[in-house]
Amino acid sequence: MVNAPARDDLAARIAGEAAALGFAACGFASAGEDPLRSARLERWLGEGNHGSMEWMEARLEHRRSPQGLWPEAHSVIALGMSYAPANDPLALEGSSDHARISVYAQGKDYHDVVKKRLKALARWLVAEVPGAGVKVFVDTAPVMEKPLGEAAGIGWQGKHTNMVSPTHGSWLFLGAIYTTLDLDPAEPHRDQCGSCHACMDACPTNAFPSPYQLDARRCISYLTIEHKGPVPEEFRAALGNRIYGCDDCLAVCPWNKFASEAQAIREFLPRAELVAPRLGELLALDDAGFRALFSGSPIKRIGRDRFIRNCLYAAGNSGNAALTAQVHALTADPEPVVAEAAEWALTRLRSGL
Repeated sequence: MVNAPARDDLAARIAGEAAALGFAACGFASAGEDPLRSARLERWLGEGNHGSMEWMEARLEHRRSPQGLWPEAHSVIALGMSYAPANDPLALEGSSDHARISVYAQGKDYHDVVKKRLKALARWLVAEVPGAGVKVFVDTAPVMEKPLGEAAGIGWQGKHTNMVSPTHGSWLFLGAIYTTLDLDPAEPHRDQCGSCHACMDACPTNAFPSPYQLDARRCISYLTIEHKGPVPEEFRAALGNRIYGCDDCLAVCPWNKFASEAQAIREFLPRAELVAPRLGELLALDDAGFRALFSGSPIKRIGRDRFIRNCLYAAGNSGNAALTAQVHALTADPEPVVAEAAEWALTRLRSGL
């Protein structure tokens, strides 16, 4: 155990080391269960809003609280790393030649970047307090990073359900360190969305049935990344030229005026070829070409077939007749989901839609 004065000093030193490692936000929360947080998660799952993300439900007991995953945990160190973009994420909206890739996926895979720095902070903490138990998490484990971030005071979950920081806007990658140390929890951050509903109004597929509620089954990020089969036809036109993720609800958040470009984390700077990729070049990718282009990128995990499916929907929405021959060739693709998407896109292009 660490006595109260030492806890205060340790918390300040943790925050200082986190900043030195590139974390823009750092806060502390209890590892115990929050009944309200658990109830909200159960309701969201019970309504089927997680779509085909079965792992959300399968590990419900682990998600209820940090101690549900690791009973020895006493505290959570919640951390945020900024990836605020230099350019307008909506600049390519409506382009007939170019596709749109979500800002977070234009640089190196954030899982690797954030986890590396989380591990460095955890090693430092163990050196400072020998015997301290630590576990690091970034997105791939059953950890409720956003509610924990809110509880730790680094921001609040906005009406779009993503974290909003008063100093970094909506552009934060989140990570967490669970520890056996007793660290004084922060006050939960106050919701500062007020009467604003810009994020909800911006959603092309009406994925927000109410403020602070997301129906993943309607979300473009879910449809282009997690959804494995054909995207329901009712959403295909709304995809526009988005081929991996969607930034619309984040980009319109007024709190982003306080965010500054994340130049300090060079790994998050966009790769030139992913800022405004040409649809024609993407449609030409075979599996080897896809793997080579997206090496080190989070996009690689969805595979060539799902990616080309997305590009075909974008082609069908483009009105660009110059893509017709490439789209037609893909109607013979051996992957059924690709061939079906090509047929849909070809019909759209030939009809002038």
